[in-house]
Amino acid sequence: MLAPQAQICTSVSSGQQQENREIYELRTYDLVPGKMNDYITETTAGVHLRTVHSEMIGFWTVDIGGPNKVFHLWKYDSFEHRSRVCTALRDDKAWQDVVSTLTTFINKMDVEIAYLIPWCQLRKTEEKGVYELVSFQMKPGGPELWDEALKSFIHSQVCPGYTNLIGVFQTEYGLLDRVHVLWWHKDPDSCAAGKRLAQEDPEVVAVVREYTRFLVSQKNMLLVPASFSPLQ
Repeated sequence: MLAPQAQICTSVSSGQQQENREIYELRTYDLVPGKMNDYITETTAGVHLRTVHSEMIGFWTVDIGGPNKVFHLWKYDSFEHRSRVCTALRDDKAWQDVVSTLTTFINKMDVEIAYLIPWCQLRKTEEKGVYELVSFQMKPGGPELWDEALKSFIHSQVCPGYTNLIGVFQTEYGLLDRVHVLWWHKDPDSCAAGKRLAQEDPEVVAVVREYTRFLVSQKNMLLVPASFSPLQ
């Protein structure tokens, strides 16, 4: 279950908190048109061979915001841990047999490595819903330039209860100055209702106006969790 809203606000704290250097791998695959069902069927049958090697945070199909896409999120203790996992996966014949089938359904892969932003705690829920991945391309300059504005923006959405935060990730490898925010919603209608309330809130409007000074572009995708996804 999701935590009460007062506890949700504590997941966005006021200072640098994350002392570990856990890394997150964000994978976005563009699939061959018409092959989504085949890809999900094969992944469902073989994903247990992959998850014995490292922790899957979530696996989703993209419902709105990009046709024929899947998005998945993995956690590693360190870069060295990820390297060991990659070696083990290459040596795992059963998993490589699955991969040889899955790759026939994939047109393009995009892989990013990110840190959970220091003032945000990763939240997990077993409650079923839909997820929204919002990807912000920030102006060059790094967190020193836009971190406080980003934090204020996240606070303005979470603390009034307009949405539910799962995590905020800053890309280390991939496009730099990119931030991915993962939200949870009960369903698409509650997502839309929360957005309307936020747009009518003068305090939120003021925060967004300040935040967009540092924003280059934004992309939103509505995600549906796969049956085997830890985050439902």
